[in-house]
Amino acid sequence: MKVTFDFEKPIAELQLQIDKVKQVEEKNKLDMSATLAELDAKLLDLTHKIYGNLNGWQRVQISRHPERPYTLQYIELMCDDFIEIHGDRTFGDDKAIVGGFGTINGQSVMIIGHQKGKNTKDRQYRNFGMANPEGYRKALRLMKMAEKFNKPVITLIDTPGAFPGLEAEERGQGEAIARNLLEMSVLKVPVICVVIGEGASGGALGIGIGDKVLMLENSWYSVISPENCSTILFKTWEQKERAAEMLKLTSEDMFKNKLIDGVIKEPLGGAHQDPVAMAETLKKHLLKDLKALKAKNIDELVTERINKFCAMGLVIEG
Repeated sequence: MKVTFDFEKPIAELQLQIDKVKQVEEKNKLDMSATLAELDAKLLDLTHKIYGNLNGWQRVQISRHPERPYTLQYIELMCDDFIEIHGDRTFGDDKAIVGGFGTINGQSVMIIGHQKGKNTKDRQYRNFGMANPEGYRKALRLMKMAEKFNKPVITLIDTPGAFPGLEAEERGQGEAIARNLLEMSVLKVPVICVVIGEGASGGALGIGIGDKVLMLENSWYSVISPENCSTILFKTWEQKERAAEMLKLTSEDMFKNKLIDGVIKEPLGGAHQDPVAMAETLKKHLLKDLKALKAKNIDELVTERINKFCAMGLVIEG
């Protein structure tokens, strides 16, 4: 069953009208080409109008679309080959984070990312993309391996947050994420991070420190989800749309506030409308940035990375 959000209903209704005209044309052997052309033009105009004026909450909804491509699909579409590497060599293999060596246009890279799952069984297996400490420790192990072999690191971020369970805290969730922030800051290889869907809190930041931090057009990045923010501020989930606007979590807001380095355009209607085209666009951005980063001296790269994150935010001394 196709998922349609409230703001997409006018598009769905017009598409249904077009389908009915096509059925009449086929059933009665009539030439309805003029009517269809008019309706198609109207549909295109309406689609551009709606998706060109999305608010924060609407972008959050698109970022969660069940058909939106996840890390493994991007890897399949972008890489010539890929070898997944498992386990943190301490506790276990977290299925919410995947990673391994791959080649993109002959360029060897280490790709690490959150993985949610396409159906109920798969989502449970992947813990809905919410990583435990062993997931972040696995990610760090792969990053250090990439550093050892002098290979760039690419991370794909898409998580509603790090897993908040008691067992995750017992195994050191906070320490694992903090360790990643420290180690990624001084990693002696180029690092590119891309928010491909949801970028929530420390769960996203745990693989989010890079020379280039990019966001797909309809992704979001924030210290907290709109629902949880609404619950804290207004004692109800009903104000989530208002919270989404207050958080300034869209790619446009993040770029405007100089918290990311760029926004990657999505196909009209979102990445799920054309995953192949989206993967090709992402691939072009990655190859361009990799070329520029590899041309820099590594010590200079690390210094710039540290300075970039240290310069974020505003401090007012009274």
